[in-house]
Amino acid sequence: MYMRLFPETAAAQLEFNKITELLTLHCKSEYAKQKAIHLRVHTKKDLVCLALQQSYEYLQVIQHQQYFPNDHIFNLSKELNLLKIPGAMLSGEQFMEIRSLAESIEKIFRWFHAERIVAYPGLHALIKETWYEKQIKEWIDEVLDERGQVRDNASPALKEIRQQLFKKRQELRKLFDKIVSRLNKQGYLAEIEESFLNGRRVVAVTAEQKRAVRGILHGESDSRKSAFIEPEETIELNNQLYELENEERKEVFRLLQLLTAQLSIHASLLQVYHEKLGDYDFIRAKAKLAQDYRGEYPRVEDRSHVHLVEAHHPLLLLHNVKHQKSTIPVSVTLQESKRILLISGPNAGGKTVTMKTIGLLQLMVQSGLLVPVHPSSVFGIFKQLMIHIGDTQSIEFELSTYSSHLLHMKHFIEEGNGRTLFFIDELGSGSDPSLGGAFAEVILQELLKRHSMGVVTTHYLNLKLMAGKTPGIVNGAMAFDEKNLRPLYKLIIGKPGSSYTFAIAERIGMDPKLIQRARSLVDEDQYRLDKLLNRAEQDMRKIEQQSLALQQTLQLNEKLKKELQHTLDAEKHRQQVELLREQNRLSTEKLVQLKDLERKIKQLLVDWKKAEDKSKVIRQMDLVLFNRGEKQAVSRIKKKVTSKFIEIDGAVAIGLPAMMKSTHQVGEVMEIRGKKALVKIGQLPIQVALIDLVLVKKREEKE
Repeated sequence: MYMRLFPETAAAQLEFNKITELLTLHCKSEYAKQKAIHLRVHTKKDLVCLALQQSYEYLQVIQHQQYFPNDHIFNLSKELNLLKIPGAMLSGEQFMEIRSLAESIEKIFRWFHAERIVAYPGLHALIKETWYEKQIKEWIDEVLDERGQVRDNASPALKEIRQQLFKKRQELRKLFDKIVSRLNKQGYLAEIEESFLNGRRVVAVTAEQKRAVRGILHGESDSRKSAFIEPEETIELNNQLYELENEERKEVFRLLQLLTAQLSIHASLLQVYHEKLGDYDFIRAKAKLAQDYRGEYPRVEDRSHVHLVEAHHPLLLLHNVKHQKSTIPVSVTLQESKRILLISGPNAGGKTVTMKTIGLLQLMVQSGLLVPVHPSSVFGIFKQLMIHIGDTQSIEFELSTYSSHLLHMKHFIEEGNGRTLFFIDELGSGSDPSLGGAFAEVILQELLKRHSMGVVTTHYLNLKLMAGKTPGIVNGAMAFDEKNLRPLYKLIIGKPGSSYTFAIAERIGMDPKLIQRARSLVDEDQYRLDKLLNRAEQDMRKIEQQSLALQQTLQLNEKLKKELQHTLDAEKHRQQVELLREQNRLSTEKLVQLKDLERKIKQLLVDWKKAEDKSKVIRQMDLVLFNRGEKQAVSRIKKKVTSKFIEIDGAVAIGLPAMMKSTHQVGEVMEIRGKKALVKIGQLPIQVALIDLVLVKKREEKE
């Protein structure tokens, strides 16, 4: 089931044909090109979602720089049709094309191992219902070699014929060499000694000597200076060769015809292979096109719904990227409570482009094409699309612009339903403003009753007022920079837009008297409303600018906060590294001390064995083993510390002075980590067990 379009030129009016043209350029096979040219707009959600999923998965393959084995392009419609005809025969070259087709589909089957089937279910779905038939390649390889020539052993008869041909050719070559040597000595040969003519081996004899050589004259050179003669001695051998070659041709013909009949069993399967490879080429083209305009995979729901987030017109985006310009996206939502969007604002402000963007993206999604939107966008499924854009004057039916306009509106009202998406540019234009505006209201009310969804552009104030008070219709305005007199191409939902008629006239320097006269001709309430809309829009722009500035300030603050936290983390890490480095230094010193102690003990053992006076050695052992010198040093440190500090009761806490029990060193507690504390001794932080610490105070403080 495909989407119904009204009028027939609807797709062209939305420039959908330009999208298909770009898609065709990415297709390699004729099959894929035809699919692109006749791209269908589906109305079945499952088909739409599968097509989008396949395009997205292939885009992932491209972006991840994976190789997908569909680089061979096949246009084998002629060959596959011949397979279906009884008695037909394919050439060796055509068989090799079919073999390549089977080999390509085999590579695709092999590409989809278990993990890739899970990762790319949409792409795998194409070949899920078919299978790879290895017999196709095997049958071809039994008969043909890699160049497409029939093998010698393709049949016993062909093998025998080619063996005899080889022998006869060898025999003929030897005999011919003798004849050429003889004639050359006799001076009968021309510059070209030998050649083939009409499939027969001949010698080139000078024209004067052609009667001196016995044999069959097959022709003369263009200059008539040489005659080509088949020597009498080789006639019989040439005849035998000719017969063998004829038998070879018949046998080759028979084998190729037999192979054709054999493969005809798989003609339908080969046709499926051909189509599947074309489908993969088509999907690849869709992925490449999406890559050009940064296409995304939106969500699709089986209902009338439009939720576009940061949507771009793909053609405008491509144009602006080419010319290094920015493209302003549009965000809009159409749902049950807001079915019709009424866009107003100045001319050339982007109303029609916004409307075309929504319509074109809807056609693209329902055709299985990825679209340039934010991935959070949601597209519904519509069964018909109606459009009325621009001058629709009908010459054929002798209708005026407004008559044609009403004829289209009549179709919209009669055929519109809950699955209809419509677009109307300048509703009510072409007639008296007051009368046309009244009719436009009636048309909008009828479309609303039929639950149709759509976008309407207008300059009529009565329609803007109607939208403001009618449930189901929502106002929208195209932003405009009144100061610089330029459109901003940004859609603002929820408020109507001013046409800026008088503002533009003032800015361009028109005579104030003329402007005042024009104002006097306008209904006062209408003028005041347009001025109010003008002022409201400018106020809205100021609020948006202030909001943007505030957002930028918040982002800057967040950035500074992260940088500060990073600096603090870096400093903490540096301190931890210094601590570990110092601990490693102390461990290294302890290891050196232990090795020195080991060396001293070994020396003492040697001295003990040699010494007669053992008491002297015992005293040395006492000094080394019991470290009396170190004890004396520690005792001195303890005496020095206790002269300045006194131990006190209490729990060790951060910021308080503490003394290490083992070394009697005093420092300030910097940090407590579980059962350990970080104590600053001098300028160096040292990690110490809490049980090895006691609180101290200076004696002066106590006194």
